[in-house]
Amino acid sequence: MSSGRSEELISQVPGNNGSEIVEFYKGTKVLVTGGTGFLGLLIIEKLLRSCPDIVTIYMLIRQKKGKSVEERIKQYFNDTVFSRLKQEQPDFLNKIVVIEGDAAEENFGLSAQSILTLSDTNIVIHAAAIVKFNEKLRTIVHTNVRTTKQLLLWAKTLPNLKSFVYVSTAFSNCVHETIDEIHYDPPMDCDKLMTLVDCLDDDKLLAIEATLRGKWPNNYIYSKSTAENVVLKYAGDLPVGIVRPSIVTATFHEPLEGWINNINGVTGILVGGAIGLLHTLHCLPEYASEIIPADYVVSNTIAASWDINKRNVSAKLEKKSDLPDEDRVPIYNQVTSPQNRLEWSSFMYLSKNHGDSIPTTRTIWFYWFILNRYLFIHNIYSILFHIIPATIADTLARLAGHKPMLLDAYAKVDKFSDVISFFSTRQWKFRDENVKKLWSKLGPIDRKIFNFNVADIYWPEYFDVYVTGIRVYLLKDPLTEESLRAGRSKFWKLRIANYVVMTLYALLGLWIVYSLVSLVWSFCPLSH
Repeated sequence: MSSGRSEELISQVPGNNGSEIVEFYKGTKVLVTGGTGFLGLLIIEKLLRSCPDIVTIYMLIRQKKGKSVEERIKQYFNDTVFSRLKQEQPDFLNKIVVIEGDAAEENFGLSAQSILTLSDTNIVIHAAAIVKFNEKLRTIVHTNVRTTKQLLLWAKTLPNLKSFVYVSTAFSNCVHETIDEIHYDPPMDCDKLMTLVDCLDDDKLLAIEATLRGKWPNNYIYSKSTAENVVLKYAGDLPVGIVRPSIVTATFHEPLEGWINNINGVTGILVGGAIGLLHTLHCLPEYASEIIPADYVVSNTIAASWDINKRNVSAKLEKKSDLPDEDRVPIYNQVTSPQNRLEWSSFMYLSKNHGDSIPTTRTIWFYWFILNRYLFIHNIYSILFHIIPATIADTLARLAGHKPMLLDAYAKVDKFSDVISFFSTRQWKFRDENVKKLWSKLGPIDRKIFNFNVADIYWPEYFDVYVTGIRVYLLKDPLTEESLRAGRSKFWKLRIANYVVMTLYALLGLWIVYSLVSLVWSFCPLSH
């Protein structure tokens, strides 16, 4: 664990201390959309902790799953991720203003009073989005595309707007082999897509969905690419920029080491492997995994807001509409491969290396995992080591009067694997010059407070933190001596059971081959 680094960060005294970024946020009112999501939550925590002179942070929250806004807020700030903030700034809740709204509704479902309250907003960080890869096209376009347009049109009414950051994804233009910090043509003009969605019913939309997407792999990526078109089209003279993070994973250093609250993306692979549920992935091991710790993304986003404002001040010295698109709406590709490449083979090795030392008590089978280059081999492995064992286990469960679950679980795993394999079997050449330039603009104080320099990530140390975080925060398995002993004992027993099963599998395979050969031989004329 990187305790030295954590102590260094904890020892930092809140306040300006020569920080240009902290000074930029001083006295501001900030709207963060998507504040209850993984990234939005961390952005809010970081702003409150590292920019103590912020006046207000506005949060849009809706009722969900029968819980009122008040109940959700109480649960939200009771999360352990806010423990450090509570210790350093006990009165931080005085800066939170909750606005009841819904990003999926027209004008966010805001009342006239709420819109009036938000009119003094200085900074907008738009991180709200549906991240389900294959959500219905209508839903995802409305939330990810239309909402972005509405937010930009509203931002034009703000008298004191300093910056507007749109959080996209590094894979928004994954149909290109080289992804630069430039604006690419969208799959369809944003307004035409929104009009089409309004005109067609769900059945007709579903019928043409694949045709609409074209080379884009799923509805999420498709919507993010189109939303970037919205940003460029409606930015006008606003101080707007786009941050494109790659595959966001657990935090490295702050506010807690290894904190993670979801199994999206590659975290799902590690969780599936850790509990012995997932054993194969269609993947080219030599390709870059393109993961990035969440706290690096958060710091980059906060710093980008500052940089966008500085760029805008400079742009006012000349006619902004005459500037190239990339100067008018700058893009920050926050990726790791250009500066600190981590291949999938290393990703799996490092996760296994640390996972073996702290096996979880939540595991259901022995950990082993294969990266299969060829889809055909991957499918064979999936049948042999996912479907067949699940069928046997579910049959036994039914006979014992229990609810069968494994086949349903593997159905979800297969869908998940299909989505991930698009990214694990392709290679992109990313360029991140704007991110490197942004880092070069930061003074020594800001580099300590807002570290997003991926070149300094030591991957073995990070995976110690990452895998531990999965065990503690996702699997709810604390690192106590009792739990570690129980986990290692269970792991050893499952290892033996796995050897037994694999031996039986091998013997069964040999028997099948022998039977087939004998059958063929019995029909051979020379055998008579």
